[in-house]
Amino acid sequence: MGGGAPRLDPRLLQLLLLLALCSGTAALRGNDNSEALPESIPSAPGTLPHFMEEPGDSYIIKSNPIVLRCKAKPAMQIFFKCNGEWVHQNEHVSEESLDEATGLKVREVFINVTRQQVEDFHGPEDYWCQCVAWSHLGTSKSRKASVRIAYLRKNFEQDPQGKEVPIEGMIVLHCRPPEGVPAAEVEWLKNEEPIDSNLDENIDTRADHNLIIRQARLSDSGNYTCMAANIVAKRRSMSATVVVYVNGGWSSWTEWSNCNARCGRGWQKRSRTCTNPAPLNGGAFCEGMSVQKITCTSLCPVDGSWEVWSEWSVCSPQCEHLRVRECIAPPPRNGGKFCEGLGQEAENCTEGLCIQDKKPLHEIKSQNLETPSEIALYSGLGAAVLAVAVLVLGVTLYRRSQSEYGVDVIDSSALTGGFQTFNFKTVRQGNSLLLNPSMQPDLTVSRTYSGPICLQDPMDKELMTESSLFNPLSDIKVKVQSSFMVSLGVTERAEYHGKAHPGTFPHGNHRAFGTIQARNKAMYIQNLASISTTSELKTTALFGHLGGRLVVPNTGVSLLIPHGAIPEESSWEIYLAITQKESSLQPEGSDVLLGPEVTCGPSEVTVSTPFALTIPHCADANPEHWNIHLKKRTQQGKWEEVMSVEEETTSCYCLLDPYACHILLNSFGTYALIGEPISDCAVRQLKVAVFGCLSCNSLDYNLRVYCMDNTPCAFQEVVSDERLQGGQLLEEPKLLHFKGNTCSLQISVLDIPPFLWRIKPFTACQEVPFSRVWRGSARPLLCAFSLERYSPGTTQLTCKVCVRQLKGHEQVLHVQTSILESERETITFFAHDDSNFPAQVGPKAFKIPFSIRQRICATFDTPSAKGKDWQMLAQKNSINRNLSYFATQSSPSAVILDLWEARHQHDGDLDSLACALEEIGRTHSKISDITETELEEPDFNYSRQNGL
Repeated sequence: MGGGAPRLDPRLLQLLLLLALCSGTAALRGNDNSEALPESIPSAPGTLPHFMEEPGDSYIIKSNPIVLRCKAKPAMQIFFKCNGEWVHQNEHVSEESLDEATGLKVREVFINVTRQQVEDFHGPEDYWCQCVAWSHLGTSKSRKASVRIAYLRKNFEQDPQGKEVPIEGMIVLHCRPPEGVPAAEVEWLKNEEPIDSNLDENIDTRADHNLIIRQARLSDSGNYTCMAANIVAKRRSMSATVVVYVNGGWSSWTEWSNCNARCGRGWQKRSRTCTNPAPLNGGAFCEGMSVQKITCTSLCPVDGSWEVWSEWSVCSPQCEHLRVRECIAPPPRNGGKFCEGLGQEAENCTEGLCIQDKKPLHEIKSQNLETPSEIALYSGLGAAVLAVAVLVLGVTLYRRSQSEYGVDVIDSSALTGGFQTFNFKTVRQGNSLLLNPSMQPDLTVSRTYSGPICLQDPMDKELMTESSLFNPLSDIKVKVQSSFMVSLGVTERAEYHGKAHPGTFPHGNHRAFGTIQARNKAMYIQNLASISTTSELKTTALFGHLGGRLVVPNTGVSLLIPHGAIPEESSWEIYLAITQKESSLQPEGSDVLLGPEVTCGPSEVTVSTPFALTIPHCADANPEHWNIHLKKRTQQGKWEEVMSVEEETTSCYCLLDPYACHILLNSFGTYALIGEPISDCAVRQLKVAVFGCLSCNSLDYNLRVYCMDNTPCAFQEVVSDERLQGGQLLEEPKLLHFKGNTCSLQISVLDIPPFLWRIKPFTACQEVPFSRVWRGSARPLLCAFSLERYSPGTTQLTCKVCVRQLKGHEQVLHVQTSILESERETITFFAHDDSNFPAQVGPKAFKIPFSIRQRICATFDTPSAKGKDWQMLAQKNSINRNLSYFATQSSPSAVILDLWEARHQHDGDLDSLACALEEIGRTHSKISDITETELEEPDFNYSRQNGL
């Protein structure tokens, strides 16, 4: 052969390979620590082993061993090596086959790996195995296959949490599955049904096992569960409840309603509902008012009236002439009636002298020529009658201008009820104002009436009204600063003049009679101990034809039965009571109970004239912010609306004063006032009072702060409760204006002396939700604070109690008191004390003497051409609304005076009534042309005593 390298005989090469395999087999049969098999054999022409199947990663479940497979061709031998060491040959299971396509030998080997083997391995990495295959050309190694023990822990690392989200908000539910090998797969369930994010683009479950709902829908509400599973087990998380809520939204405003008054001032309202959308699943109700109300003025209908007739037209060939008139004085407007009658009139224009049948005039019969003389006769008679009528009218007007009203006059001093001295002297003969000259007065006699005249005593009233002060006199003219003239019909005629002491009556147009200003300040100061503690807020009395007044002491509730309301020879035991238990009237929505629930009866009593019921209220009665209703309880226990305070009706009448509502009614029953706020600026007046007392522990002192309706009955209830607990009023109560703006109320104790007193941490400030204050129980709101002294020697307490509404009004009460009862100063406050006269029957119950009342009614009930009627009386009493109610009464003036009595039951301000009557007389009377110098000054004077 040539000089190249010697070539091995193929048979020799095969022999060497067999020897190597034999030596490797012997090594595997020895022990595991023997030398490793050679990694490779010198290369030879052919193909290295190719793995058809390599061992894969496996997990041991519980105690079950796993099987690793390895398959290669061409392979003369395959062995496994685990964790760097050869596996014993006896642990291998080998199978051989022949690949029919290539004719190469295929070998497949199996081994088992047990849980114990894996647990006993403590290497830096997981337990692993790989297989090595030999062929006659060399060796090949497979991939390393890891073997791990599979498990899944029980507890989730993070359970999903329930959420409340608004509609179209994003929902993110977090889930961290339990630790496990292999890592657990997460699946989400909704109401036990799997969620497939592929079917809903709004849901994503791919982000780190979390569930994401991009825009929440109502249908997304439900219970969500996170499911974790691997080859070992499945685990369920805690369910998370998702609530998709919808906040309420207002609908569009309705159109404004028609004005509720057909004529004059009224109301229009519009409404909206919280349905766009309606609140769902606990969503917030709409904020703001559901009703808006504005004032309106309806144009009153004007009936048409004819203008004067036109001149007669030229006589027509038909012997007629025409005249016309139009309905334009004024024309009908605003739905008024058209004029009644004809707009055109025709008559014969020749008085029978017209040519008839086209005959000449000289052919007319002679008897027709007598017509002109008859016409002249009739014309003369008509002119005479007309002249007489004009003369009579002139005389009448002259007499009326001289006598002005021609009837009696009330001396305004008689209304004031003060102590006065009167001196009357008859008028001398020849007085030009003496309407009946035939009455010759005695010039030598002077009648003097001197002494106290107090209208609070019925005998004095009789002296005042039935004495010769009025009966022998008629057409009395009393000058009080200016000409005060109010007509009263009396038979006899005489005339007196007098001068008033300056300051007898308030004068000036700046004072509007009937305006209730701060008259409650006319209350006298009383001690807290004078408040009645009776638990029965009820008053009864026997009433007859004379009428009277019932008062529930210290509550502001009263009932006025007018004179003549109960028929003669009849009497009833009338009662007036306040419901002390929880009221059965439950206001709807944002409505508020503004005062006590009042019952008057018995219900079977019938009255001929309206009685006046006075109920206190706590509203800042601005008609732009409140719509106040009167409700009555039926015999079935249900409540029905009687009327709105601003409503025009003839069934009853409501007059709303700043602190009370005076109601004219015809039937007894149970009544209550309900307020409907129509704006966020509606104000509910609360009275704030602070009481204090020592607790059982001598070092502790209790402060109790009350917020109650600003009504006398609510305050009396608090006072009664505090007296039972030994409480003492520490500061004069103050008024808080609580707005309906949904803001809460805060009550806090401030400026406590730091080294003398202490208060528990986090208790110095208490907050009360708006709904509890605004729509809560009628019971007063109470917040209690406990203070502790450092030393028993501390007897003085000074601090501030601040009560404020967020974004609203604030009041600060300064407390400075001694905790020892012997050293404590009594706090006084303003209140009416009417407990001494809970029932008054007959004339003593009324401020206006009955005889004067009768004469006022006789004067104003009769319409006057000068406008001096009951409507003027109502206007001067600040009664400008719903006058149609009084027009339906038999005596409008009497009902107006009843309303005056109800409004002035505490002050009895007769001065203001006298000024009103004087102003009416001054406005509508004419000043006499006769000057003061032409008359002898009469001796008429009176003075005020005792500051009245």
